Amino acid sequence: MELKKEYDVIVVGAGPGGCHCAKLLAEKGLDVLLIDRAQEIGVPKETAEGLSKRAERNLGIKIPDYCIAQFIDGAWIYAPNGKMVEICCEGSEGYILEMKRFVKWMACEASSAGAKVMARSFAYDVVKDNDFVSGVRFRFMGNPYEVRSKVVVAADGVESLIAKRAGLDTSCSPVLVDSGFQYEMCNVELEDEHKIEIFVGNEIAPRGYVWIFPKGRKTANVGIGISGANNVTTAKELLDRFILQRENLRKGSIVEVNGGCIPVGGFLKNMVTNGLVTIGDAAHQVNPLHGGGIAEAMYAASIAARAIEKCFEKNDFSAGALQEYNAMWWKERGEKLKMVEKGRELVEKLNDEQLNHLAEVLQGEDIEKIVHGDITKLIKVLVKFGIKQLVK
Repeated sequence: MELKKEYDVIVVGAGPGGCHCAKLLAEKGLDVLLIDRAQEIGVPKETAEGLSKRAERNLGIKIPDYCIAQFIDGAWIYAPNGKMVEICCEGSEGYILEMKRFVKWMACEASSAGAKVMARSFAYDVVKDNDFVSGVRFRFMGNPYEVRSKVVVAADGVESLIAKRAGLDTSCSPVLVDSGFQYEMCNVELEDEHKIEIFVGNEIAPRGYVWIFPKGRKTANVGIGISGANNVTTAKELLDRFILQRENLRKGSIVEVNGGCIPVGGFLKNMVTNGLVTIGDAAHQVNPLHGGGIAEAMYAASIAARAIEKCFEKNDFSAGALQEYNAMWWKERGEKLKMVEKGRELVEKLNDEQLNHLAEVLQGEDIEKIVHGDITKLIKVLVKFGIKQLVK
């Protein structure tokens, strides 16, 4: 394996964000090394695999058909009493990806653009010179390597080890980290294989929801995300209970099991230090309401790549120069996501009866707006319910 002693940029973590950032930087002519600890890039999947067509357009990518498990034309959201709200409007169309194929395709795209990609490479520390991050120490197939760079991109997931080693505080309050658990199931009966189904309620999923994401004929991701502060029942126990209560699911078979932590807030004001930027789950860049992180990681990757390119133009890789990434991300994504977080904080305070009332007055278009940061209607409804204390 040919490996240089120095690259312009080292990206740690070959998830959607890391792969996209590596590709964009390589396309600009920078010498990029992309490493990932997994033996196979894209494995295991740590997501329900949903991505909207809107995100695909905004990111300027074209996902190959072989990376798409199912096309989605809307969603059904069920209140605790069973009342269903349908989201079937512009912006609700999308895909359930075959994530293992999708991420591996992205890694290959980065390689085709000129990046060097290496799986089974565990980055355990950064190299520092005079308070500057100037490289990464990692093991490839058990053998130690030290490779230098001008910039390191930490895209290594929740509680990023590389960001910590660089001295960047990316800690997240346990209250703002949800516990996720998911089965990929086959031989399940779905009423509409092109609709996502979401079930909310404090008994079903405290501060979260259960999801059914169709992946094709009689196959779906069936999962749950709940508050990490819940100490009574585990996510697995709640999901198992949900499945056993439903005839269309309980006869199904489990072909894959996934689990993990999902940051749902606590966005970082500072995501950089000398010679390093942080993106994706490592920077808590996840939609706080539905927990989706694929698109947000890739948006952050695009912004980071632009900021890093400017640093190379100025030959300045200090925290001061990299601050532009902070500014651009907060302007383009952060402020909207803060509003989404506010929406989540309002909804999580509602009891099941109030959630049922909410389902009676909100339309699908209203929910679509809330998911993207416009919580005006939500606040008006809560005030109308006479629960003004929630919106203070």
